[in-house]
Amino acid sequence: MQRSIVRTAQAPAAIGPYSQAVVVPVGEGKRMVFCSGQIPLDPVTGAMVEGDIAAQTRQVLENLGAVLAAAGGTFADVVRTTIFLADMADFATVNGIYGERFTSDPPARATVQAARLPRDARVEIDAIAVIG
Repeated sequence: MQRSIVRTAQAPAAIGPYSQAVVVPVGEGKRMVFCSGQIPLDPVTGAMVEGDIAAQTRQVLENLGAVLAAAGGTFADVVRTTIFLADMADFATVNGIYGERFTSDPPARATVQAARLPRDARVEIDAIAVIG
């Protein structure tokens, strides 16, 4: 299988043995992009962003957008996401901000509460996109 690894300084570097995203060809001129989960880390400092769940969600989506862009895609190319929340009570806030990025024909999605997220983040989002 032919695959390529996405690396961009516009999103936080991986904090473990994984890639920001992996791209695989899936047909005539099409590619699937498997984006690793993004947490609210500042890509420059590597530190968790300060603020409430809204600030964390916005940073997560900025990071995810940067990975998609590095792969040649946008949020419009996303076909599936998973949202991981530390507290399901944050669902309405996260859902509203998420909806700002997916304004029409949103992707399929699952939202789950996790007992604990990396670096004690309150939200993490991963994505799968099809480009081309």
